[in-house]
Amino acid sequence: MDNLFNRLAKSKFRSSFHLSKKDKDYVRQKGLVTITSHAYDFINKRLAPHFIPNDGKQTPMHGHPVFIAQHATATCCRSCLYKWHKIPLGKALTKKEIDYVVKVIMKWIVREMNE
Repeated sequence: MDNLFNRLAKSKFRSSFHLSKKDKDYVRQKGLVTITSHAYDFINKRLAPHFIPNDGKQTPMHGHPVFIAQHATATCCRSCLYKWHKIPLGKALTKKEIDYVVKVIMKWIVREMNE
């Protein structure tokens, strides 16, 4: 995963995302277990289905730390998942792929919390 984070750091767009103080406070208040649960919920509903009618627009740019992390890690839409993570388009995500996406998101959030 280090290679992925190195590539993301070189992207002006991806590296421009950071958790705000409000986002960090929210993560501290809820705890990483709850934030991970939120990530699974968002990914299962917004990213995992075979067909996403609003693909490319399903992830808000703000409003939850997971949304920020999705944009920072290119896990925000199926096109970005394919481009950055080589997860194929046109099929529902497997449990293994969902677990991977959540792991990437949570690693980014933890890194942000430690900065």
